[in-house]
Amino acid sequence: MGNGFFEVPIAVNEPIKSYAPGSAEREEVLDTYRKMYKAKVEVPLFINGKEVKTKETATMSPPHDHKHVLGTYHKATKKNVEEAISTALEARKKWAVIPWEQRAGIFLRAAELIAGPYRAKINAATMLGQSKNIYQAEIDSACELIDFLRYNVQYMTEIYAEQPESTSAAWNRIEYRPLEGFVYAITPFNFTAIAGNLPASAALMGNVVVWKPSNTQVYSAKVIMDVFREAGVPAGVINMVMGDAAMISDTLMASPDFTGVHFTGSTTVFQGLWKKIGDNITNYKTYPRIVGETGGKDFIVAHKTSDPKQVATAMARGAFEFQGQKCSAASRCYISNSIWEDVKKYLIDDIRSFKMGTPEDMGNFINAVISEKSFDKLASYIDAAKKDKSVEVIAGGNYDKSKGYFIEPTVIVVKDPKYTTMCTELFGPVLTVYVYDDKKWEETLQLVDETSEYALTGAVFSEDRYALEQAVKALENAAGNFYINDKPTGAVVGQQPFGGARASGTNDKAGSKQNLYRWISPRMVKETFVSPTDYRYPFLG
Repeated sequence: MGNGFFEVPIAVNEPIKSYAPGSAEREEVLDTYRKMYKAKVEVPLFINGKEVKTKETATMSPPHDHKHVLGTYHKATKKNVEEAISTALEARKKWAVIPWEQRAGIFLRAAELIAGPYRAKINAATMLGQSKNIYQAEIDSACELIDFLRYNVQYMTEIYAEQPESTSAAWNRIEYRPLEGFVYAITPFNFTAIAGNLPASAALMGNVVVWKPSNTQVYSAKVIMDVFREAGVPAGVINMVMGDAAMISDTLMASPDFTGVHFTGSTTVFQGLWKKIGDNITNYKTYPRIVGETGGKDFIVAHKTSDPKQVATAMARGAFEFQGQKCSAASRCYISNSIWEDVKKYLIDDIRSFKMGTPEDMGNFINAVISEKSFDKLASYIDAAKKDKSVEVIAGGNYDKSKGYFIEPTVIVVKDPKYTTMCTELFGPVLTVYVYDDKKWEETLQLVDETSEYALTGAVFSEDRYALEQAVKALENAAGNFYINDKPTGAVVGQQPFGGARASGTNDKAGSKQNLYRWISPRMVKETFVSPTDYRYPFLG
């Protein structure tokens, strides 16, 4: 397995469409959006290639228009989940041994389907179900998912080509086997690309998957499954179940054939899964692979030599694109005192120019947060900041959920660098700023490193190369993705493999070969051409 290669297409990043006024792609996606808004879709479970409907359903609504119903999705029973396990294991018998070229062909086709006939649909579904503006949907559900699928195929061929040295006496070769069992993929609401990549990357390497998308991302998850099915993913290879997360996880992770979890979501949930795996460890046929990308409390640090306009732009984009709901979003900033007034002016001017509302109006930079639960949490922190005399809310601070879950982009300035919003992951459009004394650059770097349990992304701005070098060294463990003179968001597959450590995850770098290695179990085969016939070595005389 993994021998006998032919040339595969070299992966290239999918170009981003502009959606400029009057462009054909703009009209197409708006037309698709409006049609999908009116249609009532029913999302079944997908088990063994079949649509499965149950007696329990839930409704789907746009976060920016929560009284409107887009449709319903079906919730799995324990029996449904058990069926997903058994059918996946049955599918594994063929899928695990099919030539790698056939698996590659399926996922390359999926990439082209998204790039072409499904592009407007998957973007519109992401705009509707997750309240992303068209640019955020395009770079996610279209471009990044396409990139994941293409680059994973290239990485797979590179892995399979890695072989040990052989001699005239023996031929050594490695077979890159899939894991023995099934993989459980758990995906979040905030990136459609992650929802597609987590099950697809494991399946590409020959594994079978039971996939549970977030209940707030089911609308675009349905489009992903439609693409996978049309691309030719065989029945049972990727099964999709929704519903009670605890029941689904308990059922899947109780199986002796559970062989790994591919996770993106909250730190608390991931830690609970890890504990559950530990509790069940004696039941498994093999040690499960645990791969997870979790939370972040991502930072921007600006040295006194920084360009204030560049810093303000990084803050505006890094903190407020997609309403701050990226795990890489900037949420705590440390700005040198001598540049703060300029940074503050530029930042407030930018925020005042933001328009907020439905993604259908493409003049809106800000849309809604994902759910009422998220809205209420964010509102409570904003209210607490307003009442606290030790902090100042310099922008935003208002919110309204009468029609949609709208939170104004909010900036809080604190005197205490350990104030709660400097430390707590909020996952929304709330940015906290601490202004430090110019002379305390090194102390501030230490503060950045020790303030958060997370270590996902971070950025440093400076025109002083010595200061940059100090930051690079001091913040070595503070971020798995570290940006110099740029915002801490926007990782591109093949260019900036993504992942963090500490409480932010296992840092297995989605969008790289490193991630794919986790979904294989190599077998070393040594074939000796002329076997010895005498046990005695020359030293015995």
